[in-house]
Amino acid sequence: MRVLLSNDDGVHAAGLKALAEAFHGDEVWVVAPDREQSASSHAISLHRPLRLLEVAPRWYAVDGTPTDAVYMGLNLVLRDARPDVVVSGVNHGPNLGNDVLYSGTVAAAMEGALLGVNAIAVSLAAPPPHDFGEAARFAAALARQVVARPPPAPVLLNVNVPPGPVRGYRFARLGRRTYGNEVVEKTDPRGRKYYWIGGEGRVHNEDIPGSDCNTVLLERLAAVTPLHLDGTHDPMFQELRSWTVPGYEKEPAP
Repeated sequence: MRVLLSNDDGVHAAGLKALAEAFHGDEVWVVAPDREQSASSHAISLHRPLRLLEVAPRWYAVDGTPTDAVYMGLNLVLRDARPDVVVSGVNHGPNLGNDVLYSGTVAAAMEGALLGVNAIAVSLAAPPPHDFGEAARFAAALARQVVARPPPAPVLLNVNVPPGPVRGYRFARLGRRTYGNEVVEKTDPRGRKYYWIGGEGRVHNEDIPGSDCNTVLLERLAAVTPLHLDGTHDPMFQELRSWTVPGYEKEPAP
């Protein structure tokens, strides 16, 4: 396979190196941010130039976001030789439930899928110290299956792996995961106030049977979740057809 790897933890992250090792024997290319870009979501740099540095053969650093990195990887570095799959990770921590809305790891994979390449985001749902080998090997095995059985349209898979050997996996729905609504106010040495959102790192995972949160955190299985690239809320779209906005003419849907 020809594989494009990226992440949001930076081009020198241990999880990225483990992922590259898991694809031993394949044609591996790496285009990743030059520094950590966690929780950068799907930001793209449209108002400043980007720099691309080759740090090793087939291994590039971009001074931008994870989305920038995959965009540059597909449209510049590999524009004449598209990869079979894009894999983002292995992230240093989970991307469960609504984490996918904030995650740079998921955004990198999503950019690959938006640009027409099957993509996987993989995260290790464990506190440090991290051993990324098992998660990387599972992601590589899953990538081979995606390439061997290509879906009719580009697929985006979000994968979370518990610590230790992968004893099994489940195709799971997204759960619900919150970081609290607290805003902590502090004062710097010059007397100016500053704020931390989310409180002291307390995370709440709702107990939803079959969710990725339950699968990984309670049952200690790897969770594989297909994500939809079409953000239209279809049930609400049908409901809106019966609405009227006073004073304005409603055009029929095509």
